[in-house]
This record gives sequence, structure tokens and C-alpha cells, in this order.
Amino acid sequence: MSAGRTFKRGGVHPPGEKHRTAAVAVEDAPLPERLVVPVSQHIGAPARPVVKKGDRVLAGQVLAEAVGFVSVPVHAPTSGTVRRVDVAPHPMGTPQPAIEIEADGDDAWAEPLEPIPAPEAADPSVLRRRIQEAGIVGLGGATFPTHVKLSPPPEATIDAVILNGVECEPYLTADHRLMLEAAGEILAGLQIVLHLFGLERGWVGIEENKPDAIAEMGRRAGDGGWAEVVPLEIKYPQGAEKQLIQAVLGREVPSGALPMAVGAVVQNVATAAAIHAAVVRGRPLVERVVTVTGPGVREPKNLRFRVGTPVRHLVDRCGGLTGDVAKVVLGGPMMGLAQHTLDVPAIKGTSGVLCLTRDRVRTAPAGPCLRCGRCVDACPMGLEPTGIAAAIGADLVEEADRYHALDCIECGSCAYVCPAFIPLVQSIRYAKGRVLSWRRKRGR
Repeated sequence: MSAGRTFKRGGVHPPGEKHRTAAVAVEDAPLPERLVVPVSQHIGAPARPVVKKGDRVLAGQVLAEAVGFVSVPVHAPTSGTVRRVDVAPHPMGTPQPAIEIEADGDDAWAEPLEPIPAPEAADPSVLRRRIQEAGIVGLGGATFPTHVKLSPPPEATIDAVILNGVECEPYLTADHRLMLEAAGEILAGLQIVLHLFGLERGWVGIEENKPDAIAEMGRRAGDGGWAEVVPLEIKYPQGAEKQLIQAVLGREVPSGALPMAVGAVVQNVATAAAIHAAVVRGRPLVERVVTVTGPGVREPKNLRFRVGTPVRHLVDRCGGLTGDVAKVVLGGPMMGLAQHTLDVPAIKGTSGVLCLTRDRVRTAPAGPCLRCGRCVDACPMGLEPTGIAAAIGADLVEEADRYHALDCIECGSCAYVCPAFIPLVQSIRYAKGRVLSWRRKRGR
């Protein structure tokens, strides 16, 4: 019987499949000859290129500048020559503007951003500006600009900061390894975030299937009482923001509201480490850790790669694909996106490269809804997934809105338990787009 805390409603228990890489230390992936750096690697306005074909660039140099508040700059992952500023394949599925760099092999760095060696004494506005300058986004997968998340409106009172070390997606272990190998940097990042809100205490949520990470983070936090490591029940989607807040703090975020509505801010552990690197060392976000795993890759590993590295390069570093690989997914199996080519770049939001063999991929066609209610039981948001799907299938957008389609977190729990293999997440994602458009037209 688990003693860990958890959220109240729904959830599923897919096989963890983390054994392939949980004990594999992070390895630095070698630099590829060419890197493709998309100007859009975050939610919000794409960055604007400030380099042109033929320019020589240094690692850490700004390639594209932020456009507005909800935007972040993009930096050169290594030194070399700009070969192309044009559209290129993107992990989201459609070609998008990108900057192609031919690496020179020197990996020469530009001058870092001015280090802030004593962030606990720095003005919060200076720290927020640094976080934006460094191009930091949420590394748990959402890629929301971090400085925006750390800049709530004046009327919002933040009294709780939670670091998300749950990593509840099956197969993925990048955050797990980071907590074991860089716990000090993660906790230093947490201290910076706490300082931004004038708080003295924070929380770190970690699922119980990572006892070594729970022990290491607890040891590094020490006996000061300023950071509480909270063991959580192994249940998906334990790491979703609203579910994590409920599990750790016992607070329920209202429908349609953001975590700040209950005084909480959540940051991924990798994001916290990136905040520390940007503030204390002046390093922009040009690299991250990814798990390359699954039965379809020969040597699963956790790799630290430079942003813009082709996925093919990472897979080759892991021995290449097996002969019976059927699907490659960026992210985890529940929320990741299948790719049609390995020639897309790995970017800031790439937490996993999941290589699945034919026996791990559903091939049965979708059938009619059986009215079994399993999707309703599994939904952690308390929604009726089939109701939303049926409404949008009949082009009843207002009805889909009444079913609270916009509250869906697209965790995939409904599709996972559906015996008819209905692609519920895709239907609801489409419904959300239609609902947003419908609301805008009505000024809502």
C-alpha cells in the first residue's frame, strides 16, 4: 500500500518501462556537423532571427530575439557558420522557420551573460529579466516562457512553489537522472524562485518509483526545513500541474483557472537547474537532457544534447534503430508526438525519443463507443471525454464548451483505457481549437 500523496480523481497505471535507463548516467552527446535551430521552441510569439546566411556565430550568441513579453530568444548551440535561415522540419509536424548552423568543431563560446553570484540579494525584476534573456522555458514539455510564469499579476498572491520531479510518463528518466546528478543545481534554482516571491520554503514532488532521487534531493536539501521532498503515489498523470498541486498542497485549481488562483507556482526540476545556470553562471539555455529509449533502439541512454541536434544523430549515438521499429515518438507514450522522419531537430521541449516496435503499437481500428464509462473514470479532470468527442464530431461547438473541453490537459488517460481504441485526445484537441475560435468570435 502506497504511503505517498496523490490527487483525488481519476488516473491510470500504465507500465513504467523505466528500467532501461533509470540507472544509466547522463552522457554528453557529441556535436553533429549541422544543427537546425527553430525560432519557435516555446508557447507564445516565435523569436525573430537577427542573423543571416554566411554569418559566423559563437555558442550562446543570440540567433533570434524575443518578440514581446510572451516570447524568449533563441541562442546558438555551438560555434559555426549560418548556412540557412528558412523553413525546416519541426517536431510539431509542420515546417517552421529555423536557423541552420554548420558547426566548426571548436565549440567556441560568446561572452556569457553577466553572472549574478548572489541571487538572494538581487532585485526580482533583474532575475526575471535574466531568465527571459537566457531563453528559459518549461522543460517538462509545455515550454511556456518561464519568466512569464514567474511574473503573476499584482493581485495574485503566491505562497507556494513546487518543483516537479514526478516524471510520470512511462519510459522517461531524464529528470530522474538529473535529480541524482545535479541535485545541488536544482535546489539552488528553487532558492532563486523562492526569492522571487519572497518565500522561505518550497516543495519537491517525486513519485515513489524514484527512491534514490527522493533520498538524494532530501539529503541535499538538508535539515533546514526550507525544502520539503514529498513522496507521491505512482499514478499517471501525477506530474500534471493541477494534479501535483492537489497532491502536495491539497488545493484544487478551479475550472478554467491557472495555478496562481490557489497561490501556487510549479516548475520542472530541469527548469530549476536551467534557472540556476542562467543566473549564477550566465549560461543561456542551449542544451538539455533527453531519454532515448524503448525496445526499438539498441542502446537506450540519457543524453545531454545541444538544441538543434537532429533526432537521427541522437538515435545513432544509441546504436541505431532495431529492424522491427514501427514508431518514433518525441516525448513519452501518453502525451508525445509521433514523427514522420528522424530528420527533425531535438529542441528545448524534447524530453524523450521513444522508439517503439510493432508489438507496442496499437493497430486495431477505432470502433464505436461502447458506453462503458472507463474514460470518465480515468479522467483526472472529471470530464466526459466521449461527450466532448461526440459533440465536436457532430459540429456542436457550444455543447463541447459546455462539456468543459478547455479543461482537458491532454494527458491521454481516456484513450489509454478506451476498449474501442477511439482517438479521444485528438478529438478533444480539435474541440479545444474550435471552442477557442468560437469564444473569440463572440468576444468571450
